[in-house]
Amino acid sequence: MGEGLINTLGKGRFKAYSAGSHPGGVVNPYAIEQLKSIGYPTDTLRSKSWDEFATPDAPQMDFVFTVCDKAAGETCPIWPGHPMTAHWGFEDPAAVEGSDEEKRRAFQTIFRQIMCRVRAFISLPLDRLDAAAIKREIVDIGKTQVMPLPESCAKDDLDPVVQ
Repeated sequence: MGEGLINTLGKGRFKAYSAGSHPGGVVNPYAIEQLKSIGYPTDTLRSKSWDEFATPDAPQMDFVFTVCDKAAGETCPIWPGHPMTAHWGFEDPAAVEGSDEEKRRAFQTIFRQIMCRVRAFISLPLDRLDAAAIKREIVDIGKTQVMPLPESCAKDDLDPVVQ
């Protein structure tokens, strides 16, 4: 969901990719549903391992954000180009058990939380900050309280985005 949000809200300023330490083999249909709600094309999305992005021929990353709370304790690959990293922890909505509606609500909640942090990130004046300041900012974004959803990310502010 982060890939779609950064690519959509970043309006060409960033190129985001998503991957996991233990990919499930398919993109979760509830994640697809959320991405479609912002007009993000989902036909080319696939489940992938973060190992794909740790090879010499992988796309050069400037930033790597881990989002799964389980990933915070894992040893991450050595990323080519030594991008800035930060942990933006979220509960794993795929771990929610219950009805389809309960699962859908879990994905909606996490989607909004990710959107809140992505908006903070894309609003950073990266061209006016030195590397140390950028690192502080992206780490601080990961520490931002997202539950309950901050007023700055109120529901009215989360209407679908059209590219």
